[in-house]
Amino acid sequence: MIDSGFETTSLRMTLLLLVSFQAPAADVDRIMDAVVALAPLAMGKYDRNAYQSAHGIERYRPLDGAAAGAETELRRRPGTVEVSFELPDDQALAARVVEAIFQAHSYQEPVIRIQPILASRSKGLDDRANPNRWWNTTGDWKKVAAVKEEA
Repeated sequence: MIDSGFETTSLRMTLLLLVSFQAPAADVDRIMDAVVALAPLAMGKYDRNAYQSAHGIERYRPLDGAAAGAETELRRRPGTVEVSFELPDDQALAARVVEAIFQAHSYQEPVIRIQPILASRSKGLDDRANPNRWWNTTGDWKKVAAVKEEA
């Protein structure tokens, strides 16, 4: 099934590449700017679509040849996140994006992964009356948060 995709009434499941990388949270904007210079990360009427995890702790130990030099103790770096986004199934584009991540990343050996996936893409049907859509329930979360901050 993963090599062909399928459709439902409302959406298409399309073969794409899921790209993920780990980085210090402070590096993410710089890395993502390099990515979107090559690929807009578009989904329907939105672009720059990506997911960033909550801060975690990266664990590693530098060995001989590492920029930090060999160490005996395990390092634990807080504030590391994982970012993921989807690309078209295009190996040449994926290669350029991976190189851009590597060049913009602060690590000597960044963690970058690519997996083939089936991902949903809306057919753009008119669903304004759908009672489950955000505009029919809580409204725009960003505008609601701004109003609460002002109060």
